[in-house]
Amino acid sequence: MNGERNTALGAFLRTRRALVQPEQAGLSTAGRRRVPGLRRDEVARLAGLSAGYYARLEQGHERPTHQTVDSLKRALRLDESATVELHRLARPTRRRRTRGRVERVSPHLLALLNDWTTAPAYVLGWSNDVLARNALASALHSSFVHSDNLHRMIFLDPAGREFFRDWTTTARAAVHDLRQAAHRATDERTLRELVGELAIAGPQFRRLWAEPEPRGPVVHGSHFFHPDVGELHLRTEIFPITSAPGQRLVAQPAEPGSRSADAVVLLSTLAV
Repeated sequence: MNGERNTALGAFLRTRRALVQPEQAGLSTAGRRRVPGLRRDEVARLAGLSAGYYARLEQGHERPTHQTVDSLKRALRLDESATVELHRLARPTRRRRTRGRVERVSPHLLALLNDWTTAPAYVLGWSNDVLARNALASALHSSFVHSDNLHRMIFLDPAGREFFRDWTTTARAAVHDLRQAAHRATDERTLRELVGELAIAGPQFRRLWAEPEPRGPVVHGSHFFHPDVGELHLRTEIFPITSAPGQRLVAQPAEPGSRSADAVVLLSTLAV
């Protein structure tokens, strides 16, 4: 792990394992136990980790992947609020992926994005990687851990269900977008890995991915919630970038004079 030790994560893990009784986890309570709750090796075994790796997590020397975070959630029997806290402390990293190509946003588009100060706006890549955001979009998405890809934000991030108020509509649109990307680039390893990651970690994604393609226009979600400014109703406008096929500029303006417009103004103060 680079940088300083993650002592906060270690303290959280020690506290939470002390709260789980062995019998709750189906473990034997025979013999003398020197620590309250579970021992380190027991948490490691329940989470499918090596004892040494788990010890390094508690010592703050490792940064877990999000798959490890999910395993720890089950082993420590965490509720929803504790799971959100674990994600926040862990800031989990993803497996390094081999990209078929590197996407970059042109300097002209970046300048346009940064000059756009009246609405959240961001650039999506061909597999819905978030390649760039303006200040308002960064403030809008500030509660997300997995902010690098729109699909991870929707299906894997603990903030997703709270942020996307019309979650099912948003999820269906995201699955449609991913199918379209798969049709355009069926040999891209990155896309296959993303679909596999979402299918393993997100049961809702598996269900929607298995459904037949809907007919008619695709509707994108318009109802959002930000913990600092509250409810927002934002129109989603998507503009293809002709100079970079596969990239799209997404703008989300509020209706002028609406309460959501006032909330965007407040959001702009947070962005500053």
